[in-house]
Amino acid sequence: MSDNAPKSDSDPAAPAEKIRDLEQCLAKLIVPPGKKIVLAEDYNPSFTAEFTNKKEAQKQLEANTAELAEYQEILYAQNTYALLLIFQAMDAAGKDGAIKHVMSGVNPQGCQVYSFKAPSAEELDHDYLWRSARRLPERGRIGIFNRSYYEEVLVVRVHPTFLDAQQLPDSARPMIWERRFEQINAFEKYWVENGIVVLKFFLNVSKEEQRQRFLARIDEPEKNWKFATADVKERGFWDEYQRAYQDCLNHTSTEWAPWHVVPADRKWFTRLAVSEIIVRTLKRLNLRYPEVSKQRRRELLEIRKLLEAEG
Repeated sequence: MSDNAPKSDSDPAAPAEKIRDLEQCLAKLIVPPGKKIVLAEDYNPSFTAEFTNKKEAQKQLEANTAELAEYQEILYAQNTYALLLIFQAMDAAGKDGAIKHVMSGVNPQGCQVYSFKAPSAEELDHDYLWRSARRLPERGRIGIFNRSYYEEVLVVRVHPTFLDAQQLPDSARPMIWERRFEQINAFEKYWVENGIVVLKFFLNVSKEEQRQRFLARIDEPEKNWKFATADVKERGFWDEYQRAYQDCLNHTSTEWAPWHVVPADRKWFTRLAVSEIIVRTLKRLNLRYPEVSKQRRRELLEIRKLLEAEG
């Protein structure tokens, strides 16, 4: 995967060629199921494919958001599939912005966004997947998890004392991370087999870019509200989080629900890549508006005659 590195922009490709190149690059963002990746070596946070022009990428993003809006309408009408989008990342990687820009054209009636915080007392009295299972999208809808049950093998792994609040039996403790990986894979397979398409995005931001974004949140008054002292504290566990993410990606990227490691140092490319992956996934579903029966068509024609007669 070393060719994930940015290519020279001395001879920019034509737009159509860039889209074809983007398609090839998107495939490289997938964590190959059953294989082991090294996050720091195999995925470049600054990668932008052949796109060096932010305006050109924005134009393609706008085209994608319009296409996504059309697919969402058909998804809702067909009422066969649901789409679950999972976003995980380090702080300041751009999850909120990606969701906002990519989903900007979607009808709010067909989309649900859930931002999972620290579990409540009620949630701690259930298994760790319970609160996420309650928020799964219905058929015909798009569900978005801004953070998710994957926190249970990420932040909880970095801070294992969080397990104490879960009141687990002693038998659940040995090899807990390996068990949770298997449990998550099994749940996702069950969801996929029942019509929920699962897309998982890890927005891969570099430590230096995170530092710059933290500084911007301090220096720009309109961003002060985004900054929390705890963010800097968690930054001190950067290496531990990177190891936890790498292990998670290696164990939970499956044929039915693979992980996409999306470069996040350039927000404009992050949004473009996420939108492309979603649109291409929906396109592969071969969605169709429902066809009414002949009997129903005759009924509609009779109703039409009545309405015309009123004029």
